[in-house]
Amino acid sequence: MDEVLSDYFVKEDDFVFCKNIRGLLTAMGVPQYKPAEWCLFIDSSKQSLKCVLLHNVNTYAGVPIGHSVTLKESYSTVEIVLQKLCYNEHKWLVCVDLKMVNHLLGQQGGYVKHPCFLCLRDSRADDQHWQRKD
Repeated sequence: MDEVLSDYFVKEDDFVFCKNIRGLLTAMGVPQYKPAEWCLFIDSSKQSLKCVLLHNVNTYAGVPIGHSVTLKESYSTVEIVLQKLCYNEHKWLVCVDLKMVNHLLGQQGGYVKHPCFLCLRDSRADDQHWQRKD
């Protein structure tokens, strides 16, 4: 079965991804693929970046469609991932954590783990929190 499914994946720019989502799901036994019934989950850790398709009502198990051990969480990386997965063709609902929301919206300036959305100051300047007024 691995040989059959591996034909649907390709490696480009240190990112392994599915080049034919519809074909992969058909090969896995999904009778009819409707993009509106699936959501794209993107997450990364220190070790890897992962992309998984999740069925909205959990009729089917999650389907891994992208993986990288070298790409890091950044706006440019997420842009590349969405292009490679042909997001504009499928238009899945995207499920991510709040840190990844910053990357999707292009708000990665400064310290993205705890961004300050209220002002332009450095969010790492803990000594200035609640002190600075301008």
